[in-house]
Amino acid sequence: MAEVKKIHAREILDSKGNPTLEVDVFLSDGTSGRASVPAGTSKGTSEALELRDGDEKRYHGKGVTKAVKNVNGVIFDALKDKEARQEEIDKLMNEIDGTPNKSNLGANAILSISLAVCKAAAQSSKMPLYQYISQVAGFRTRKKDDKIPTPFLVMLNGAQHAKNNLDFQEYCIIPETRPFNEQIRIAVEIFQSLTNVLQEKAYPLTLGDEGGYGPSLPSNEDGIKIVLEAIQKASYIPERDIFIGLDLASNHFWKKPKYIFINEKKSFDSNSLIEYYRNLMKLYPIHLLEDPMSEDDWAGWQKMTEICGKDVMLVGDDVFTTNSMLLKKGIEKKVANTVIIKPNQIGTLSETLETVKIAKKAGYKIVVSHRSGETTDSFISDLAFAIGADYIKAGAPERGERVVKYNRLLEIEEEINKI
Repeated sequence: MAEVKKIHAREILDSKGNPTLEVDVFLSDGTSGRASVPAGTSKGTSEALELRDGDEKRYHGKGVTKAVKNVNGVIFDALKDKEARQEEIDKLMNEIDGTPNKSNLGANAILSISLAVCKAAAQSSKMPLYQYISQVAGFRTRKKDDKIPTPFLVMLNGAQHAKNNLDFQEYCIIPETRPFNEQIRIAVEIFQSLTNVLQEKAYPLTLGDEGGYGPSLPSNEDGIKIVLEAIQKASYIPERDIFIGLDLASNHFWKKPKYIFINEKKSFDSNSLIEYYRNLMKLYPIHLLEDPMSEDDWAGWQKMTEICGKDVMLVGDDVFTTNSMLLKKGIEKKVANTVIIKPNQIGTLSETLETVKIAKKAGYKIVVSHRSGETTDSFISDLAFAIGADYIKAGAPERGERVVKYNRLLEIEEEINKI
């Protein structure tokens, strides 16, 4: 296998205008790979650490020049002339870092190299990136009849992802199973109809972090109603053509021991919040609830899964943070039935794939996800298809850093159909 000959990192900007890393890895056979790292706003406390400079004179302390220095210095020195074998490269970087959360070198520094090495090795192997990732993971080769992951698209943003009064973080649509290009077409038509619905109601067309609209509304439930109105206006039928997904991001409104909706001045304990969700599910075609309970409320998660787990996808994000040990704990405690996969939560591709394998063995569904601070890197699209993910979540069907992920899947769909 080709060897690592050069690594170069630079500081770039993500979709929120904050600094992040972009890295080029060059191999001995002349091939190369480039990767850039996203950043989250709503984070689980167990996520691997992004290394930031803390210098208030640059980007209000959010600069990543220390991480850049680590890539170009100590990490490159250790990886130079090493074969571009994914697991060995990732393991070596973790050993150099020497901390459980990558706080020494920075998860952003480590992940940027991990993904760039993968891209370079795929090019060196003359394989499509998704096929190479599948091979690294030990999964079978992707074939013509393999399904492209269903898109889970943001329509409205709230909570920490928008400057409005909504307690729920994302109101999403999930197209019914059909070819991916049709799912995207339908989603775009609904999003455009949503534009018209909001204009008719005189709401400003401000956008949240992930490209969804961010109006302030009378209640959290009104967000669901507006999305359903847009679906119907686009001539689609809820529950037949389209389902609703909600990212509650309940860490945001968890004020132990209560859950507090600031928007509506309501408070709940775990039991009453579960009953609130159950009522929503009776009223609306809700197919998915992400982080309905706080990462610290394991008892609430267990009860939610026991009561609602057969009726809806219960997606663990902050509670698992793409961490294999946390997912194992969740499986043991019968928490959730679906897991979010975000490589930057754990910091290497190898560890990401390990979590995927555990989820698959336990029968959990898989959602590969973007972050609120994104780049135009489409790696997660290839990852989602490579691992046979059930869903991909990449934001609204608008804005370049979101659309590039969907466009890459359209490209993959075309490639696979030609096999």
